[in-house]
Amino acid sequence: MVRYFRNDAPPAKRDPRRQLEASLTRLVTEYPPAKLRPTGGLFHGPVSVAYTFLVLQQLYPDLEIEGHHLGTWSAAYLDYAQKNFQSYPGPRAGQCGVMDDVMCLLAIGAASSKEASMARDLCEYSAEVLDPESENEWLYGRAGYLYLLRLVKASFADNKEILQLITDTQEDVIDAVMESPRPWKWHGKAYVGAVHGAFGIITQVVLTDPQKYAAKLEMELAVLLTYQYDSGNFPSSIPPERDRLVQICHGAPGVIVSLLSIKEYFPSLKEKIERAITKGRECILERGLLTKEPCLCHGISGNALALADADFEHFLTYTTGHEIKSMEKDGLLEPSNAPESLFGGEAGRAWTWAVADKGLAKRVLGYNDL
Repeated sequence: MVRYFRNDAPPAKRDPRRQLEASLTRLVTEYPPAKLRPTGGLFHGPVSVAYTFLVLQQLYPDLEIEGHHLGTWSAAYLDYAQKNFQSYPGPRAGQCGVMDDVMCLLAIGAASSKEASMARDLCEYSAEVLDPESENEWLYGRAGYLYLLRLVKASFADNKEILQLITDTQEDVIDAVMESPRPWKWHGKAYVGAVHGAFGIITQVVLTDPQKYAAKLEMELAVLLTYQYDSGNFPSSIPPERDRLVQICHGAPGVIVSLLSIKEYFPSLKEKIERAITKGRECILERGLLTKEPCLCHGISGNALALADADFEHFLTYTTGHEIKSMEKDGLLEPSNAPESLFGGEAGRAWTWAVADKGLAKRVLGYNDL
């Protein structure tokens, strides 16, 4: 199947507020809580949708979708996930990143309710995260746990005890990451990108404590930048294989989105980072209109976030409900296996429309928005 189609249409844009509301309406009508598989953490499933609504509710406190405020929808999806709580295996060695439902529910609960006991429970799971069998990447590993800790920490600025507990936990986890043999591997393979690889690990560590860790990771980041292909893309893993995937999880889009959020902490690499971003964007403009259903992880929505404003807006025109139906009708669309989700479907598309509407920094919700 063709991976992408040509980017040869004149620049265009859509009304982001209108598209946001249309996206959220599709989300609640086509994928109500009871229709969803109950697992998936922040990546897909009800918790990912609930988190999207929770964050958007802060941006759009008065917006109603199908007669309900966004906070009400968030609660509905969370309630469905919590009803399945007993079926979740819980974090364990090798399964302790943003895909874990128990830790994600604890993090969202602690962040939204400021319930100290939930923050403590989340920190207690550091035992599983620090297990030698746990790996360092974001989706299933320590880097994802660091995101959840940042999410909770922001809500406890006035609680010295919990703040210190979270800080200590963060430091323990980062120490384990930093002490791990290089290159960092996942399932025996040295991945490069945002979801499973070194760029994602560095991003989570630096965003957690830039003053303490950026300088320590500068040399590794400099080496990673040298892996960029002449095309502007980045390999999925090293040693490099075919120049193939151009998406957030593997390739230039994930690298660029990561660099945009951490580049200020690496002033001595400024020119190299800017060159990598410029070159990577050229690759995305050429090969980034993917035939996979538009989404954050491996679709047009995520790729758009790596682009400058006009190109970002242009890419988003291919993520409307109308365009997706047209692609499907033409046999171009590769459907998502989690069409409701933050990283695989509609919730992620809604996030990108909100970024466009509010002029937010181009970040991936659940990855580097905090």
